[in-house]
Amino acid sequence: MARPDTRTKALDAAERLFFGDGIAVTGIDAVAREAGVSVVTLYSHFGSKDGLVGAVLSRRLEAWDEVWQAHVDSAETPREAVLAVFDAVTAFRSAAGPTQWCTFLATASERPGADDEPARLVSRDTTLLHERLHRCAEDADSGRADEIVAVVTMVYNGVLTSLLRGAPDDPAPLGRRVAAAALGWSDTGASA
Repeated sequence: MARPDTRTKALDAAERLFFGDGIAVTGIDAVAREAGVSVVTLYSHFGSKDGLVGAVLSRRLEAWDEVWQAHVDSAETPREAVLAVFDAVTAFRSAAGPTQWCTFLATASERPGADDEPARLVSRDTTLLHERLHRCAEDADSGRADEIVAVVTMVYNGVLTSLLRGAPDDPAPLGRRVAAAALGWSDTGASA
């Protein structure tokens, strides 16, 4: 198996530290040590700590988008496509490894009011959430699409917050059932 390149090692280390310990408390020197590279190397690849945060978020958003879209694509009904966001959370965390909670919410909470690439990526994540949910909701029940998006978004945000709190242990399957119940749907989905 090929060894990860310098950029990948740096991104992996930064992701572990930024979203395990926190962005603000993690210095660039700690990322360099964790990655086994020099601080100069990090700056030459990413330009700044914000550049490194942006690169980590960009990679994470791309991976999340792929996992979630795969779950939407494999849904057997339009309602299951709406609820697939919860199945995707479980699958994504299993594949990508756990963090304290959502990397995008963590970034937004640690950097309020920022106007830079990480902030734009947080906004892109929010846009992705609303647009994909809305497309799925239109297919499920076009007359209730806005309500469906609002309910699922609220429950999804609760799932992400539960990950930070650590209770319940596995909130995504429960979130799926709560969203289905709130919408008056029987949840026959695959999330266990």
